[in-house]
Amino acid sequence: MNILMICPMFPDTFWSFKHALSFVGKQATFPPLGLLTVAGLLPAQWDRRLVDLNVRKLRESDLAWADYAFITGMVVQKTSAREMVARCHEAGLKVVAGGPLFTMEHEEFDDVDHFILNEAEITLPHFLKDLAEGRPRRVYSTTDFAELGDTPLPAWELVDMKRYQAMEIQYSRGCPFNCDFCNITSLLGRRVRTKSTEQVIAELDALYAGGWRRGKVFFVDDNFIGNKRHLKSELLPRLIAWRNDRPGITFQTEASINLADDQELMDLMVAAGFDIVFIGIETPDNAALAECNKTQNEHRDLVQDVNKIQRAGLQVQGGFIVGFDSDKPSVFHRQIEFIQKSGIVTAMVGLLQAPQGTQLYQRMEKAGRLRGSSSGDNVEGTTNIVPLMDFDRLLKGYKTILNHIYAPRHYYERIRTMLSEYRPPKGGYLPTRSDLMALLRSFYRLGILGKERVQYWKLLLWTSFHRPTLFPLAVTLAISGYHCRKVCELHVH
Repeated sequence: MNILMICPMFPDTFWSFKHALSFVGKQATFPPLGLLTVAGLLPAQWDRRLVDLNVRKLRESDLAWADYAFITGMVVQKTSAREMVARCHEAGLKVVAGGPLFTMEHEEFDDVDHFILNEAEITLPHFLKDLAEGRPRRVYSTTDFAELGDTPLPAWELVDMKRYQAMEIQYSRGCPFNCDFCNITSLLGRRVRTKSTEQVIAELDALYAGGWRRGKVFFVDDNFIGNKRHLKSELLPRLIAWRNDRPGITFQTEASINLADDQELMDLMVAAGFDIVFIGIETPDNAALAECNKTQNEHRDLVQDVNKIQRAGLQVQGGFIVGFDSDKPSVFHRQIEFIQKSGIVTAMVGLLQAPQGTQLYQRMEKAGRLRGSSSGDNVEGTTNIVPLMDFDRLLKGYKTILNHIYAPRHYYERIRTMLSEYRPPKGGYLPTRSDLMALLRSFYRLGILGKERVQYWKLLLWTSFHRPTLFPLAVTLAISGYHCRKVCELHVH
């Protein structure tokens, strides 16, 4: 059996880092971990071929080779997924689809032959059994959650690692919190399930053996610190030992703001090689936090929390939302003020959307305030709910935030704020050839051609005198800012 595994295209958003990738000679940020994990669940005798549309085109020869096409994706990949399903259908190729997009919105895809919904460790084996017996059903779903001990090693042999900026690994699923705009709990539950430490180390060993010797590995958990006890007692000590002779590998992940309350945990994470953490800040407004049930963020000094995490050695990236029912016109200035003061350089700001399966979706549906399905795109300036604030006012305020925080002067001010607070882990950093090429390209594209050239050279000069060990990080953040400004120019103005 020949299985063609297709990852749809990601649109040009903040998360794509498309305009930054050209500096380092990469084509995509991450490989499709979900598809690679599904590939590991397929019968060993089947031939598998991966087509990630973010790094190469789907060819007619791929379609002619395959017996089945397996497609997965996130909601933000919906447009590309539709195109790929239609193309496979036109070629007479049967399509098997799963993942978050199809789990939430499979009714919208008439041309898909079989849906493998929810967690594939549970539903895919039933499909494979029925397929072998010649009687596969159209929809396979479950209300159960998989134990991650059943999750196989991803099929890394299908990936050309040189095309990607970073690799991925998953340690846990589920989140103990219950934010009403987030679909994680509806998809993966509130009970935090983890892989064994041996599984995680085996996956890292497989990445290392596959040639990933220097660079980032992103733990894609929606809340990495959901099971602190297991992290402290088992996983992080093993990661520290694993990196002793593999110092070129560093980690990043996502966590909740209460990470700031646990100095021991932060110290262990930094010692294990973590240097970036994404945190859902959402808003500095307590009324909005209460409205969306973001209890873990309420009644805190969020700026102080961010600074504490940065001083521990973890760069903080942040997610922000405007468009809550309690938002007043003053919220736009408050978001700008918070982002600038906190020194969160990479600030992902989006309009509130209601994904299917969330409590917010149910509330908006009951109130008659839904406008179709969520796009999952954090930069397109649309929402699928009817906000209480006049939409034109909301959209104008949203654009004001983005145009302010990614204007060169304010963006570079934020880099200096972060570099002043950030305390990197001990140990030298040896630049790679890719790093040196990125530096040279930044000299030309940012320092000579760019509208930010004055701020760029001031930053490099300031860093050289005040935080010389952070010079590579300063360049990296300057390049990231270029990407975000390009996205704003193309999609926000």
